[in-house]
Amino acid sequence: MDKIEHSFKAKLWVYAGKGAWHFVTLPKEAADEIRFHNPLARGFMPIACNATIGRTSWKTSVFPDSKSGSYVLAVKAEVRKAEKIKVGDAVPVTIVMKSAL
Repeated sequence: MDKIEHSFKAKLWVYAGKGAWHFVTLPKEAADEIRFHNPLARGFMPIACNATIGRTSWKTSVFPDSKSGSYVLAVKAEVRKAEKIKVGDAVPVTIVMKSAL
C-alpha cells in the first residue's frame, strides 16, 4: 500500500458544541486525494493517520466534515500545550496515511 502525505498550514478552531473539541480543517486538495485513495470510506467513517504539528506527533484519525466538504483533524490538549498553540493560530500540520488502493 502506498502512503499519502500532506503538509499544510491551517488555523486551529474550536467546535461550538459540547466538549469544546479543537480542530484544523484539511485543504480541499488533501481531502480530494484522501477520498480517491479511500473509496470505501463513506459517511462519518474516520480514516486512520499519523499527524504531526510542530515537533509533536501522534496516531489519530481524520473525520469527514460535511460543513466544509473536507476532513478535520482533532488536536488534543496535550498537543496544543506542547506546541503552545491556541485557537486562531495557523499551525504547520503533516498527516500521513495508507492508501486503501
